[in-house]
This record gives sequence, structure tokens and C-alpha cells, in this order.
Amino acid sequence: MSSTLFQNLPWFLDPQWLIWLFQNISPYYWTALGVGLCVGLSVIGAAWGIFITGSSLLGAGVRVPRITSKNLISVIFCEAVAIYGVIVAIILNTKTDPAIGEGYNSLAVYNSGYAVLGAGLTAGFANLACGLSVGIVGSSAALADAANSSLFVKILIVEIFASALGLFGVIVGIIMAGNVNFTLGYKE
Repeated sequence: MSSTLFQNLPWFLDPQWLIWLFQNISPYYWTALGVGLCVGLSVIGAAWGIFITGSSLLGAGVRVPRITSKNLISVIFCEAVAIYGVIVAIILNTKTDPAIGEGYNSLAVYNSGYAVLGAGLTAGFANLACGLSVGIVGSSAALADAANSSLFVKILIVEIFASALGLFGVIVGIIMAGNVNFTLGYKE
């Protein structure tokens, strides 16, 4: 049954080829990819959120100029998303140590590389979602404040909850990186 299951797959999804690929790519590549994706996805989320919030803020600010200064808090929340990604990337990068000699191919080094990749992807995608949600809520806050100034604080609370998504990603990324130990691969 398993032979027919994998029979019609393209070459890049062949299980034997994938096993060969993952065994022959350096664990430090996965580490660098995890750190890079953590920062990259976080910055994309922050930029996207700033774009969404900023366009609504500028559009509504033309009609009601009083909203521009107090609604900048939404842009600051979006900036925090990028900072979350940088913090996790620094933590992940400090956990990376070079393996010496034959320890380079040890299971502990591969596990550490995959753990850093997983932590970076988790924090990066959480911050991407956080940036989008903060941007959308910030856009709504600007438009609602332009219509009725008493709604600003109420929507700001929702924006704080949206910003908590990024903190959850940071916490989960740090927990995932807790098991990273490249030094287990040292052989003297």
C-alpha cells in the first residue's frame, strides 16, 4: 500500500530524496534560516501593519486632524512587532555554538538546528499575524476615533489584545529554544 501511495509524487516530494536532503544539509543552515525568517517575517508583519494603520490614519486625519497624534500609538504597536522578532533572533543566535570535528554530524546538533528553525518560524509567523491584526485594529481605531472620540480607549484595549499575539509567539519561541544545545555534539 505504501508503494502505491508514493508512486505518483513528483521527484521533490519523494520520501527517500527528502530524507537524503535533510541529512545532507548543514544544521547550521537550518539555524540561520530560522533566525532569518524570525526577523524577516516579523518585519514584514510590522511593515504591513504600519501600512494598513498609516493609510487609514492619514485618510481620516485629513478630515479630522485631531486624531493624528493620539492614534500614532497604533504605529508604535506595529513597530513593537518588529522588535519582538529581533529579540527572539538575538536569543536564538546566542544559543548557536560551533560543533568541533565529528560532533558536527551528531544527532544533538541536527536537533538543535531544527529546534532553532522551528522557534524562528513560530515567532516569525506569530509576529506576522500580530502585525496584521494590530494594523487592522489600528485602522479601525483611527476611523472610529474620527467618527466618535469616545470610542478610542475602547478600541485601544482591543489593539492591546491583538498585540499580545506577538508576545505569545516570543514566549513560545523562547520555550522552543530552551532545548537547543549545540555543545552536545562536541567530541574530544
